[in-house]
Amino acid sequence: MSEKVEYSGTVWALSHNDPEPLVQHSIKKIQEYGIKKEDIRIVDAPENPAVGEIVVEIWPHELVIARIRTVRGESFISGTEFTIELKTDESGNYID
Repeated sequence: MSEKVEYSGTVWALSHNDPEPLVQHSIKKIQEYGIKKEDIRIVDAPENPAVGEIVVEIWPHELVIARIRTVRGESFISGTEFTIELKTDESGNYID
């Protein structure tokens, strides 16, 4: 692990009906980058997103950490800051 995520307020973790083991492992990995568990909200889409907030896109093999750059109505545009690889064994169990 290298860097810490600089943020304030809510961190939006976007989960689209992901399996619970993936969501829980994602929360664990996000915390390793300096984000407090109580600041993470697991949602399908952010509620009232604000410029500067962090969005984490949860994928089966990586987390994409992005910062909201523009908000238009209920939509937002974000720019990727970095990705976090999620490692699994041959059985698909998370090992990192």
